[in-house]
Order: sequence, then structure tokens, then C-alpha cells
Amino acid sequence: MPSAPPTRASRRVSRRVQLARRRVLALLILVVLIGTVIGIALTVGGAGADADTAPPADRSSTGATPTASSPSPSASPSPASPAPAETPSARVCEDPDVVAALAGGADDAVVDAVGGGEAFRAAVVGGEAPCLDLSEAGRMWVVVNKRRPLDPIDYWPTPQDQPDDIRVVSGGGWLRADVAAALDRLATAIVDDAGRIAVDSAFRPYSYQVGLYNRYVASKGRAAADLRSARPGHSEHQTGLAVDVVACDSGCGSHDGFKGTAQAQWLVDNAWRYGFVIRYEDGQTDVTGYAWEPWHLRYVGVELATAYHEGGFGTLEGFFGLPAAPDYAE
Repeated sequence: MPSAPPTRASRRVSRRVQLARRRVLALLILVVLIGTVIGIALTVGGAGADADTAPPADRSSTGATPTASSPSPSASPSPASPAPAETPSARVCEDPDVVAALAGGADDAVVDAVGGGEAFRAAVVGGEAPCLDLSEAGRMWVVVNKRRPLDPIDYWPTPQDQPDDIRVVSGGGWLRADVAAALDRLATAIVDDAGRIAVDSAFRPYSYQVGLYNRYVASKGRAAADLRSARPGHSEHQTGLAVDVVACDSGCGSHDGFKGTAQAQWLVDNAWRYGFVIRYEDGQTDVTGYAWEPWHLRYVGVELATAYHEGGFGTLEGFFGLPAAPDYAE
């Protein structure tokens, strides 16, 4: 049977449905357009942000000249982690010249590598050079006193030699070889200006010092002995760096007769030129622990002796910034 023709009501319903469909489609198209516009805006904004944060192009390829508003990479380096600070001890003890000189064993070469006598002293006093050990018995800068015994206690210096140009009146005259040579030069120089000197005591081994100190104690008592004689293991004579001298004119005198002689004054004025200092000066007993001994010369080398003299020092303790040693740590 043929279908019935649509009624007026059904045609109205159909038109409404079609209109609703058109509105939905238009709405969908509008949403799509809005989304497209937003996407484009975000893309453009992101590109601008990247352009602000991107590193500058290499201007060397374009030939452009850097300006104040666009500094070159060399003018504005990227921040980097700072290098570790170099410690003073590294500057001295890791210096290749100092390392080589210490390994070579020549004391004068070490002082030269550090920069001379005053530079050496300053490095030691400032705690900048632990490799320059004032307790190392085989070095000319060793400091031995009532608070600083030798290590080893029975240290024996080598090589040794006897001076050729100075008379030896007692004790054999053996010294460290470099000290014997320096004493020869001093003994030759002093003759024309002040007269002759002679060696009265030089190297004394630990075993000899035992007997010498005990004889002082037996004759003078311990307190008086400690002012004139070192206890075994605490004597500079054991290092081979110290020598006692006496004045010789028609004959040679004694220690006690050395004070006030022309030779004694010459040593005060000139011993440093040959690498020696007067170790126990007048008025320094509260530092050294010993009475004045103008006859006792201690070798430290020309560079250190020059710094000692020019600095006006009166003790090695003061020169190297060490505590006073007026008595033994008992």
C-alpha cells in the first residue's frame, strides 16, 4: 500500500530538526576555529620566548662587531667553578726547584730555590713550608736546644772533614765538610784585620757529650752545668755545624779569655759573611738557656746568616719564630 503524504505537522518537525543540526554544526566549526587560533598564538609566543633565552649566535661567522648591548662571549664568560685556592705550603714545597733541591741534598741549593735567606725564614715562620723541617738533623737549618733534642738522639753527621787553614788546639777539629771549608775562608780573612784564631772544640759525638756533661755536673752542680754545657743529645756540637774558637797571638788563649779580644769583635761584625752566627749572645740566656759564649760559632750558610744579621736577630729561636728554651722539659 502506498505511504500517506506527510502532514503539515510532520513537515514542521522535520524543519526544526534540520535547523538544530545546522546550529550544532556551526557551533562545532566555531569551536574548531577558536582552537586553531589559540594554538597558533601559543606557537608564536613560544618561539619568541625561545628566542629570548637562546645563546647569541657566533658573531665571528657573520663579521658583526660586538656592541655594549650585545656583548661578545669573551666579554661575558659563562660562570665557572672557582679553582681550589693554592695554599702557601703548595707554593713552596711543591715548587719543582725546591723539590729537586731537597732531593739533591745540598742545603745552599734549597735556600736558593726558596728565594734566599729571608724568604726561607719567612716561609718557616709563616708555617708555609713544612718540607723545611727545623728538626731534620742533617740540615744546616736544624735548631737544637734544651727543648729540641736531636733526632736520632745519637745522630752522627757525614761527610766530615778538618779545616786546612786554621790551627786545631783541641778536639780534633772535625766538622761537616761544608762547614770546615767555610771555616777555612773565615780563618784566612780574619788574620789581616784582627789576628789568628784556632779551633778549640768542633764535632762532639753523643758518647763524648755524656762524659763532658757529667764532668761539669760533678765540678759545678747541675744548675751551673746547664748554663755552660748541653746535655747529651741537645748539643749543637753533635751536628757538626758548631765550632768553638780561641784567639791566638803569640800563643792561643782560652774560652774565658776570648771575650774582649779583637778576634771576638771581628766575628761579631763579620762572621755572617762566611755563613756563621754567634749562637749564644750576651743577654739572651732567657731564650737560649746558656751563658754568653762569644767563641761559639754556628754555621747556617751565607744566605741565612745574612738574613740573620740584616734582621738584627740574636738567637736562632727568634730568627725562626720558635719558643724560648731556657731550660729542659723535664
